[in-house]
Amino acid sequence: MARVLIAGCGFVGLATARLFAERGWEVIGCTHSEESAAKLAAEPFRVVSCNISDRAAVEARTALGPFDALVHCASSGRGGAEEYRRVYLEGSRNLSAVFAPAPLLFTSSTSVYAQTDGEWVTEESPAEPARETGRLLRETEELVVAQNGIVVRLAGIYGPGRSVLLRKFFDGTAIIEGDGAKWINQAHRDDIASAIVHLIETRARGVFNVNDDQPLAQRDLYAWLAERFAQPLPPSGPIDLNRKRGWTNKRVSNAKLRALGWTPRFPSFFDAVASDPALVQNARV
Repeated sequence: MARVLIAGCGFVGLATARLFAERGWEVIGCTHSEESAAKLAAEPFRVVSCNISDRAAVEARTALGPFDALVHCASSGRGGAEEYRRVYLEGSRNLSAVFAPAPLLFTSSTSVYAQTDGEWVTEESPAEPARETGRLLRETEELVVAQNGIVVRLAGIYGPGRSVLLRKFFDGTAIIEGDGAKWINQAHRDDIASAIVHLIETRARGVFNVNDDQPLAQRDLYAWLAERFAQPLPPSGPIDLNRKRGWTNKRVSNAKLRALGWTPRFPSFFDAVASDPALVQNARV
């Protein structure tokens, strides 16, 4: 039986772990704290605690291996550059070293594309983020690729019980930035999980964008929501240049991933809103 370690059993990691288990993999989940691990005791796979940014702590878990694949989808929380360095860069370095030669898949972000003119970007496009957090993601990506691993650049994540766009729309805090032409790139949690499993099972290597098929202009997205739910269009406001990973405006292509046979269950955010009542209900709370 193939074995996989999921480092980080949060919103994306837990869905990914469950999907691997459904597909017959032996799964070991890893959380930062014993308390978090205990909350997952009812899952159909073992969950342990380990601080992946601490080499000694990871080495103490050597007996968990060997593994056929490693998935790093632990979160830095709301931390800044130092937390990015510890969780992403050092975490990836520790997992790769201790559980070699298992390939590592690292969940990065499409925020590494710093383009601001609305152009289409692919995995071959320049990825030169302006913020230190983005540069640390790129450093981690380079480490993983150099070790023959997989990097998935995730677009804005939404899914069951989670959609920043919907929440802001319903609570009245949404703003159409500038002329509303900024492109929004998103990916449903379940599509991210299926992409991760697909890439590992097909033994892919390198960098892949993970997002749906249809980037949406911000104004068009909110106009559609306003019409569908008979609510006012959000007001216009200034562009928010103070985002943690910098302000960007680009359309992200998923063609490379699709060419490997992956297909998103939700081709666009509109499809998810139209087909998943719970997504809307949770956002209204």
